[in-house]
Amino acid sequence: MPWPVTRPSLRGAAVVSSDPTYDELADEYGQNGRSRSAPRGVPQDQAAEESVLGAILAEHGVYERLAGMLEPGDFMDPRHKAIFAAVLSVFDRYEAIDQITVAAELSNQGRLQEAGGQAYLNQLVYELPATVGAEHYARLVQRASTYRDMIRAAGEIGELAYRADPNIGESLTQAVELLYGVRGADRRQDFRLLQDLLSDVLGEGSDDDTEAGGPTRTGFQDLDALLNEGMHGSDLIVLAARPSVGKSALALTVARNAAIGQELPVAIFSLEMSAEQVAARLVSAESHVESARLRVGRHTDEQEGQISRAIGLLSRAEIHIDDTAGQTLAEIRAKSRNLHTRLQEQAHRRGKGHGGLGLIIVDHIQLVHGFSRAPADTNRVSEISLISRTLKEIARELQIPILALSQLSRAVERRHPPVPQLSDLRESGSIEQDADVVVFIYREDMYDRDEYQDDLVDAAHQGRNEVAQLLVAKHRHGAVGKVDVRFVPAVAKFEDFYAQPEPGMDEFG
Repeated sequence: MPWPVTRPSLRGAAVVSSDPTYDELADEYGQNGRSRSAPRGVPQDQAAEESVLGAILAEHGVYERLAGMLEPGDFMDPRHKAIFAAVLSVFDRYEAIDQITVAAELSNQGRLQEAGGQAYLNQLVYELPATVGAEHYARLVQRASTYRDMIRAAGEIGELAYRADPNIGESLTQAVELLYGVRGADRRQDFRLLQDLLSDVLGEGSDDDTEAGGPTRTGFQDLDALLNEGMHGSDLIVLAARPSVGKSALALTVARNAAIGQELPVAIFSLEMSAEQVAARLVSAESHVESARLRVGRHTDEQEGQISRAIGLLSRAEIHIDDTAGQTLAEIRAKSRNLHTRLQEQAHRRGKGHGGLGLIIVDHIQLVHGFSRAPADTNRVSEISLISRTLKEIARELQIPILALSQLSRAVERRHPPVPQLSDLRESGSIEQDADVVVFIYREDMYDRDEYQDDLVDAAHQGRNEVAQLLVAKHRHGAVGKVDVRFVPAVAKFEDFYAQPEPGMDEFG
């Protein structure tokens, strides 16, 4: 049902479209725009605006109950914008809020007549049906305001399309950012009672963890134990190492373990490897057949069976891969939210409870763009800080752990031994501060090798497993420590240190 130009007020008096101020607002929101085929009313709930202001003026303490729910811009009627702005000013001075103090504030601002005068303030109070529904009225005002913001965003997106910028990718990114800028009606994060939170302290997990079946486990026994049974919703986990040490390999192993071991949907933003390369790596690691052999199709009958079994197992894993290069934060945020919501809806239809994503992986932070159209003089350190901070916000918003990969500075290679430290992240914006958990990969064998060894020696080295270390250097919610794992270089796979190698899997050929 289309919105009326205004919803009739409780007093039968509505703001009519002949008001020049209203016409200006209608133009702003697109009612009088060239793209309109027929006049349509701007979403507004006049009665709710009047009622919420009347409740605030009539009873002390009502504004405090609504704090954070509304802003002056949420009111469509210009009189109500002015009145609510005056309420904020009176509240900031620790004065009582009523029609007398608000009228005095409006008079001091020279806006009393603009707001309808003292008589209109009195009318808001005297004809108020009840103050008990103030929160409900506020939500109605919020809802109409959100719809107007949607109209505004749609108009700006339309202008982007009319400009027909040659770089359609940039235009799409700006469109996503405009839509994301539309805030939902539930903007306020209220207090939570301690007694409702004590179950978390006792180790029963958060509501989100409980509904989703607990934390997302990495599949590495000692690492999960160190992380309080795994990666928890809302946590940003940073996995950092120098290039070619195995960040992507470890992340894919964790993705495989979550998707198969816990049957959790996993989203991977692969900004470096194509989706086909990611799939090939997963098959190689699962089958223990080198990816080079997969590419050229040169493998034995036994390996053919291993590959078939691996594909059969991986086909049951719900791993979503997005290999769009140079993605922006807005794209990652929007895609994550859309996929998470879609999976939740599917789970609800199937009667499977919580549903949604169990893990998001970003490979890697340094390849993400923080701005849709970054100026040439953009400070990259500041941009990296924005990226890490926003990834943390996404994790909190969706209540999903995010595993974000990060490069380390060259400083680590100038130390002896070259064990990574948190200081190696400090040149990369505020990653260290934003992360809940920081895990480094350290492979001593990489630095012990003779850089002049010939290909035969290196090939022999590639045929055996290494002991690697995962160093938990920061853990906001628990202990730090060191975990030993096995690394299989030939198939770029990490394995739990305690897992028994499958027969015949130590040699490749």
